[in-house]
Amino acid sequence: MNELTGVLREMINEELDQLILSNSRDQDRGTKVKVRPVLIKGELLFQETLYKGTQVFHENFGVEEMISRLEEYLQDLFKQGEIKGRKEEVTVLVSKKGKMTIKRRKNAGAGADKSGKVPCADKNAEILGNKLETQEDFRANLQHNRTKQYILMEEKPVDFLVGLGVQTPDGKVTKNRYDKFRQINRYLEFIEDVLEELPGDRTIRIIDFGCGKSYLTFAMYYYLHELQGRDIQVTGLDLKMDVINHCNQLAEKLHYDNLHFEHGDISSYEGADAVDMVVTLHACDTATDYALEKAVKWGASVIMAVPCCQHEVNKQIKNEVLQPVLKYGIIKERMSALITDALRANLLEQQGYDTQILEFIDMEHTPKNILIRAVKRRGMQPRRKAAGGKGDIKEVTEFLHIAPTLEGLL
Repeated sequence: MNELTGVLREMINEELDQLILSNSRDQDRGTKVKVRPVLIKGELLFQETLYKGTQVFHENFGVEEMISRLEEYLQDLFKQGEIKGRKEEVTVLVSKKGKMTIKRRKNAGAGADKSGKVPCADKNAEILGNKLETQEDFRANLQHNRTKQYILMEEKPVDFLVGLGVQTPDGKVTKNRYDKFRQINRYLEFIEDVLEELPGDRTIRIIDFGCGKSYLTFAMYYYLHELQGRDIQVTGLDLKMDVINHCNQLAEKLHYDNLHFEHGDISSYEGADAVDMVVTLHACDTATDYALEKAVKWGASVIMAVPCCQHEVNKQIKNEVLQPVLKYGIIKERMSALITDALRANLLEQQGYDTQILEFIDMEHTPKNILIRAVKRRGMQPRRKAAGGKGDIKEVTEFLHIAPTLEGLL
């Protein structure tokens, strides 16, 4: 049994917290793999999540099959593995020539928790052979594991969350801010997935267009700088002067020295020559298009946009074939919004980005919870279709009689 097999046999059990394989040799076969333990009808399994381009695949495996797959992944596809257990963390590094280095470190307080509980997918499941005696026990266990998976933990005070009123000074989430707390954590998970795409050898330049009250701007700064130790420079831009003043005061109070806020309009912003990551959350109507255009112009490595109030296409869309559908206002409005975002994603792909449209947890109980996440392809030219070709964007816009702003800008 070689060293890798021995490590996997020790770590792939009910005490595994999470395993991540990254730094792929072949992006087409997979960019990342995550593994976590699950209990389904009393059986301990391991859920593999494979990220491939814009697709995500889930599959469950038994321990032996999971170990075999992980060995194959590390020998053939991925050059880095991070394995986090309750008692120990392991890093696996594979060189270009295939030499494998394994580093192990004990967790602080290892061995304190002997319960061995893992996420449970069936209310009648057993935990390590011990039946959950009551529904209350089951719910408590499930809640325990859900809480554990948050990047920002409940009951652990975080300075910016306290400053923004999301947490009380003792770390409890304010009752009417729990949706925001969940949204912030979800947002950080989206950033965590693309962390490797951001520069690791210099200052990361980030702009947040239409930052508003900046809950997520502060969260992004805290996660990247305080938790990940990255050298970053973050600028928030918004039209509301009172909001800008408040955010600058809070950033100064928290000693977030590389986070500042400016008053300005997205379409006319000229305050940067190069940006690594562009964020735009709930920028109204075509303001999102101007933010995306600037991100492409700068060659940003990562773009994250949650569009809002897509009025443009709703005013333009006209089609005799679809008239029986479009005659209903609410249907027309929702179709227009979805078409707008789908075209934005396609336009970004034409400019050399791998683009996903993901479901985002909304902040203000609004259905506008689609997130466009784009990552610039490395060493590849933009993929442009010939005009009039099958599946061309122009064919769609002509069919619907629409002229999206982003298409004109790009």
